[in-house]
Amino acid sequence: MADGNTTQKRIAAQARAFKVAAIQMASGPNVAGNLSETRRLIAKAVEQGAKLVVLPEFFAIMGMDDQDKVKVREQAGQGPIQSFLGEMARQHKIWLVGGSIPLAASTPDKVINSCLMFDEQGEQVARYDKMHLFNFELGNENYNEAKTIEPGNQVVVVDSPFGRIGLAICYDLRFPELFRAMKNVDIIVLPSAFTETTGKMHWEVLVRARAIENLAYVIAAAQGGYHVNGRETHGNSMIVDPWGRVLDRLPRGSGVVMADLNPAYQASLRASLPALANRTLYHC
Repeated sequence: MADGNTTQKRIAAQARAFKVAAIQMASGPNVAGNLSETRRLIAKAVEQGAKLVVLPEFFAIMGMDDQDKVKVREQAGQGPIQSFLGEMARQHKIWLVGGSIPLAASTPDKVINSCLMFDEQGEQVARYDKMHLFNFELGNENYNEAKTIEPGNQVVVVDSPFGRIGLAICYDLRFPELFRAMKNVDIIVLPSAFTETTGKMHWEVLVRARAIENLAYVIAAAQGGYHVNGRETHGNSMIVDPWGRVLDRLPRGSGVVMADLNPAYQASLRASLPALANRTLYHC
């Protein structure tokens, strides 16, 4: 059990501001090439002082068709993508949210879209499996993730040196009840690959709404640009504070979004506007 001095040091550390980064990419079908670009962008974020880095959804593979991610899926706890994530976290001594990667599902023709979190020792400390699967049909665009992805069923929150971190992926953003179920998280991480069609109208509105209603910081790391498979993702990776203010953003292309997160500022907002404590549940 920690003594009083250790506990006080931990609380003091959590009260200090710290830098975080959201990585934006336009990944393609070549895993090795995507990992090389990820390595470069993580190093760039660390050079600017980031202690917590978030990668986008499927940062390692945006294939020519839906089956490409099935071909490179990994067993939980082993595989080159997972080894890469652990190596990056350990090498740079950062907490790393590995966007999402394809892990083996219960059936051979599907994957689980999993967000993995690693601590500064390179150890995996959390796994969240995407619960809400994107289903969209408009004009020439047709997406049905359920054909190749098996959904998760667990809300995941991690106690970290930075506070309580809730994990979500892309389409989850549209379902506010998921974030309420996280119960007073300090930070929400959101790896994404929003389409341009939906993103240009809904992305920023939803990201800022999740920050405001939960009085939480949101680190939204997105795919952003034109992909080899012809898909266009919206990008606009951003970091939003608990008041809904966009601290930094990147409209398109590969790059790094940076911001300072200030727990003391967040605490003051929650004291001034105790909306989380004032919430009333209704039963119909």
